[in-house]
Amino acid sequence: MSSPSLGVAVIGAGMVGRAHCAGYRSATQLYDLDLPDVRLVAVADAHEPFALDAAKRFGYERAVTSWQDIVEADDIDVVSVAIANELHRPVVEALLAAGKHVLCEKPLAPSVEDARAMVAAADAADSQSGVGFSFRRTPAINAIRAQVEAGGIGELRHFNGHYWCDYALNADAPISWRYKGGPGSGALADIGSHMIDLGEYVCGPITSVSGGTFQTFTTTRPVPVGAVVGHAAGGAVSAERDTVDNEDIATFTATFANGAVGTFSISRVAHGRPNGLGFEVFGSTGMAGFDLDHPGVFTFADQGPGAETNGVREVLLGPQHPGLTRGLAMDFPSVGYGQNDLFAWQSRAFLDQVAGVGKIPPVPSLRHGLHNMEVLAAVTRSALHGGTAVTLS
Repeated sequence: MSSPSLGVAVIGAGMVGRAHCAGYRSATQLYDLDLPDVRLVAVADAHEPFALDAAKRFGYERAVTSWQDIVEADDIDVVSVAIANELHRPVVEALLAAGKHVLCEKPLAPSVEDARAMVAAADAADSQSGVGFSFRRTPAINAIRAQVEAGGIGELRHFNGHYWCDYALNADAPISWRYKGGPGSGALADIGSHMIDLGEYVCGPITSVSGGTFQTFTTTRPVPVGAVVGHAAGGAVSAERDTVDNEDIATFTATFANGAVGTFSISRVAHGRPNGLGFEVFGSTGMAGFDLDHPGVFTFADQGPGAETNGVREVLLGPQHPGLTRGLAMDFPSVGYGQNDLFAWQSRAFLDQVAGVGKIPPVPSLRHGLHNMEVLAAVTRSALHGGTAVTLS
């Protein structure tokens, strides 16, 4: 492993992989300038044009077509894994065994058993690792979490979260790994894993789930012509169709350890909502809410103002809120940020963790990623058994 600088690589040059590539490129410009020298070394993708494009676009030294090349490279220390879920375990285990620091995209693995094996590998490794729940870096969400922890809305009563997307609405969009893996591996794992993580990030651990419901509306999809990137809504397809074996919609309720109730709605077929994440959290004396369509604000209500002007109000984000000071080039009040910034902040946090600087909250551990998988599995069991209640151990 190289020292004292840190060599960075990204495995996967699709939609999320590109976000990781860009994130590392920006990371050294954020917050304090206290990181070692960071070298952007390599991008790996089995489809060489993707790897070449990402390496050139984001300033990495080379492009390769094999993740094994990343494992074996002596000039690489930090690796993001942003590939199909079914490949996470072998790639992460090999990287950890080679002494690399590994940030793996969510959901952690295709199964709870695979996730447990990955946690065991991380526990045995002498390196840092984590899972990429990028929405935890959202300043508005962290401002809400701070209010909840400080008792600003009283005792928690209800968390209502949704993640609504439309990438699967077109029944003739090509099949990809996102439509394979069995019940629970579709909308629930792909985007619901984020909402479950945010529910627990704000309200604490989930202890049980019930009322699980899955629905699939498009049961076959055309086979693509060539490689598929991202959600591939407009990719070229052949006349052959393949079976979709996971869900378009997932809904369920949950109980948190503090007694609060959670309601969750997840969809990849929500017309007009390309990336519709949001939630409200209600307490005994107030509420707070977030909508990704308006990330520079959060809503808040408490019993502070007089009755004449009391109600839900909009709070503009600024340097007084978590993560914005020196996290943006223009860190002025009400200057907005977007989802790409979250990946830059996440990359900076992981590099901070690897370098041992310790100033930024670390990324969630692989063990947390395992817990997220256990919640996903509980929701799936509930859905497959008529909505029955499932308790998490």
